[in-house]
Amino acid sequence: MIWHKDNYTISTDKTSLSPEYIHQYLCEQSYWAKGIPLHTVKRSIEGSICFGVYKDAQMVGFARVITDNATFGYLADVFIDETCRGQGLSKWLMEVILAHPDLQGLRRFMLATRDAHGLYRQFDFKELANPEYMLAIVKPDIYKTNS
Repeated sequence: MIWHKDNYTISTDKTSLSPEYIHQYLCEQSYWAKGIPLHTVKRSIEGSICFGVYKDAQMVGFARVITDNATFGYLADVFIDETCRGQGLSKWLMEVILAHPDLQGLRRFMLATRDAHGLYRQFDFKELANPEYMLAIVKPDIYKTNS
């Protein structure tokens, strides 16, 4: 699927993605995936619905949804390149993701963020009503020891 806005495009075509660009951003600029190996990024792309953001033909953003396409989705690895921020691309990307046909009717759609609550609240994401119901295995330094 492809969406256009001005000289930007969002596409779910995985063959158009640049795993190396995604890896570089996640590895060097994200707070959540510092040091992530390229092979892990490639595997994560394979197992997700991916959304590449392009200015002309150059990749400038990314997001992926891990989902069973029926009941659950987890939004991950969302970013827009610094050079393209402030143009509403994050909002547009969220609109596209939430309108994707395979993500309709999900019972639960989750994400984790340290600093973008304002963006996601605009799309009805809220803090967990009962966080005590949720459990997780968290390995924050996994890429330091497994890279």
